[in-house]
Amino acid sequence: MQANSLVIKVASFERDYSDIVAIRTRVFQEEQGVDAALEFDGRDQAATHFLAYWGERAIATARIRFLYARTAKLERLAVLATFRNQGIGRKTVETALEFLADKNISDLRIHAQTSVVAFYQQLGFVTEGEEFEEAGILHIKMNYKFP
Repeated sequence: MQANSLVIKVASFERDYSDIVAIRTRVFQEEQGVDAALEFDGRDQAATHFLAYWGERAIATARIRFLYARTAKLERLAVLATFRNQGIGRKTVETALEFLADKNISDLRIHAQTSVVAFYQQLGFVTEGEEFEEAGILHIKMNYKFP
């Protein structure tokens, strides 16, 4: 894959919502069996969303919610199956980290599926506490501290 064909941007909720829904539905509902009511929790409109494009096609998404004055939470990172293991998830998270770097955020939290803990550790996230179940999938809390 050529990096110059990949574009990651802050999405417009109104304009890009259908792409966000399509990716998350495919990954979380169809592949992982997450209930739509859990996946689409009513918090999307207040969140900041990111979309990764390969050419004109939306292929990955993530959202950030601002929890407290200096704390945010990264959620709903999803990459379409045919585009996984090509660095797109990493670049999407790095784009979110860059976005947050000038927002006076000190802590970024995530509930990571245990199957992808190593992915987040490579990006500087640290595990906290014990595994727990969320949406029928094992997760663990992770935290990223901004310098």
